[in-house]
Amino acid sequence: MKAMDVKAVTMSLGLAVGLAVLVPAATDAQDKPRPSREQALRDLGGADVEARRLAAAWMGELGWPADLPALFKALRDQDDLVRALTESSIWQVWSRSGDPKVDGLFAVGVEQMNHGQAEAAIDTFTEIIRLKPDFAEGWNKRATIYFFIGEYDKSLRDCDEVIKRYPQHWGALSGYGQIYLQLNKPEQALAYFQRALAANPNLQQIEHMIEQLKQALIEKRKGTI
Repeated sequence: MKAMDVKAVTMSLGLAVGLAVLVPAATDAQDKPRPSREQALRDLGGADVEARRLAAAWMGELGWPADLPALFKALRDQDDLVRALTESSIWQVWSRSGDPKVDGLFAVGVEQMNHGQAEAAIDTFTEIIRLKPDFAEGWNKRATIYFFIGEYDKSLRDCDEVIKRYPQHWGALSGYGQIYLQLNKPEQALAYFQRALAANPNLQQIEHMIEQLKQALIEKRKGTI
């Protein structure tokens, strides 16, 4: 099987943002004193933009699922870099199960995905789901693989499990949209892309796709009159 796209795998069914800007910012964060989780949360909502950037970078390592509401709020920060760093940190929080064994398997599964080893990766994420069914990213990664190999019904079912746990998971929401496009169901695709954008307003490619779909549906309706 052809090797899967690394960005698509890393972000699961979501669309990647410009991560190049995150590298120097993350490096800078490592040069600064490590804040406590509580301090990072306070700084994330503060007035100092540099402190917000530092907090957004550290929250990927420090954050817990309970911190996701604060992180989702920061996705609407006035500063571009705060928003980009926050998006990356949310993915990091989503990708930690809290169980060392499961996290080790998760790293193996992602590596298998990156090398196009679809069957092996499915087996790995199925084991993760068996061990920790409440870990939404196990379901999301398996949904990603099913999407790549054309198992759309299975992918949709796994997306359902993600959304049960994280209703604002824009990766799974945009994944629904991508699947429904493949199934030639543009109305359903549009609805899910809109939900993804509502969860994360920084998904520029999704925003562009929404506009294209709206125009295509307008043209389709004109043709039926």
